[in-house]
Amino acid sequence: MSEYQYYEFLAIDRPLTDKQQAEVRALSTRAHITATSFTNEYHWGDFRGDPSRMVERYYDAHLYLANWGTHRVMLRLPKAVLDPKQAQRYCVGDQVSAWTSGAHIILDFTSEAEEEYWEDDVERSLSAIVGIRAEMAAGDLRPLYLAWLSAYGTWERDEDAFDYEVEDELEPPVPPGLGSLSAPQRALADFLRLDDDLLAAAAEASQPAQPVQHDRKSLATWIGTLPATRKDALLLRVVEDDAAGVRWELLREFGGEATDQKAETGRTIAELLDAAAARRHDRERQEAARRAEEQARREQERRQARELHLNRLAQDLEAAWERVETSIGTKKPRQYDQAVELLRDLHALAARDNHADTFAQRLTRLRERHQGKPSLIKRLNDAGLSSTCP
Repeated sequence: MSEYQYYEFLAIDRPLTDKQQAEVRALSTRAHITATSFTNEYHWGDFRGDPSRMVERYYDAHLYLANWGTHRVMLRLPKAVLDPKQAQRYCVGDQVSAWTSGAHIILDFTSEAEEEYWEDDVERSLSAIVGIRAEMAAGDLRPLYLAWLSAYGTWERDEDAFDYEVEDELEPPVPPGLGSLSAPQRALADFLRLDDDLLAAAAEASQPAQPVQHDRKSLATWIGTLPATRKDALLLRVVEDDAAGVRWELLREFGGEATDQKAETGRTIAELLDAAAARRHDRERQEAARRAEEQARREQERRQARELHLNRLAQDLEAAWERVETSIGTKKPRQYDQAVELLRDLHALAARDNHADTFAQRLTRLRERHQGKPSLIKRLNDAGLSSTCP
């Protein structure tokens, strides 16, 4: 397979100015660039820009993938809605990292794996994933935990991914709702190749997600208590195209930190991976048992159908032998095949009903009558219907 790389950037909170578009255009003359997006594919060569720098300066979301197995997602959020110290608890080496740039925090999630096949439409993943940005701004930390879990999940694919002393490290706080991911979170988990058994094992310590509801009257009362200078500053930000940031910030302040339900489980990374392996073993055992049961059921149905067919054939053996002769008489290959198939059924019926000798005699006479038909004789021999057929 030839080299392939895909780059996509999205400006969500604020479109790029003409000047900013010109600046990113200088990095790639072949990219498709609008005020809100940047996309490019490379079948040879590399992108001249620095994706991290582009997210810091211009874009709110970035997706990168390469056909040698790299999947990468970057997101930019205001620090006011996601505490950098909180995000740091979910960082894992190069796989999950976070840093600040001005008023923003940048999240970087990466998955590496040798691709055995190329997934169709994987380039369209960013539109499905980007909703996690608003979820994290609203206080939902599941995307961070999923990225952390995916990073350590690579250990099962690559035993050299981490040093063994990491086994005793504790997992970060487990957010509620891991057992019922949102569509963007599911898309992120798939893109980062998060193992379903590992996710299920982690979700055992996750409380059910509680829907966030804001009472309009209480919200209005709370807004009324804000200082006038604060309201003026917020309105100015809205006019300056930061309406989404203002909304997230106010809702977070009004509702408080939505992290009260995070569970400190005390589980180590080794315990999580062992639990996933045990769950996988149990699931595979159950699936194997179901497959064996299904196979036995199909085999039983096949035997019953076979018996019914032989019983019907036994009701008029002479008519069956006549059909054999009629098919042979056509001298057509397809009719020869039908004749041979019917003879196989008559052979099985003879063995079942203890008249193999009678069948062998009739078969011998049939072969003698048609010994001048080499195509037919070959078919009979290939089917095991020789003159010495028991």
